[in-house]
Amino acid sequence: MTKLPRDQQWQRKATPDGPRCRWCRRVLQERSGPGRPRAYCSQPCRQWDWVARQRAREVQLSDEQLVMAREELNDIHDALYVLSCAVHDVQKDLADNRQPSARELRDMLTWILECAEPIGSLRLRP
Repeated sequence: MTKLPRDQQWQRKATPDGPRCRWCRRVLQERSGPGRPRAYCSQPCRQWDWVARQRAREVQLSDEQLVMAREELNDIHDALYVLSCAVHDVQKDLADNRQPSARELRDMLTWILECAEPIGSLRLRP
């Protein structure tokens, strides 16, 4: 296997949850025993990452560059905008009501979680 220069090698970044899949960013389950640490959560993720690297090589993209469909980018922007508005609404409600009840806090949290849910289900494809 050809070694890449140190600055181009993929690094397993430490996160509070543990290492993440190189493709989908899901948290990887820790394994004990010999062998290399896992880089992917599944074979399809390994395959998609390989396809993406091949396509990037074909169009001469660096590791810092990304090509994505306009529709996917718009979906991400829309979901982030909805979440941003929900956070702003809750901040305003909290500023207006210094002593919210448990029910009001639960409603606020539910509102933010409902708005955040679409972001959690977004998956990028090559």
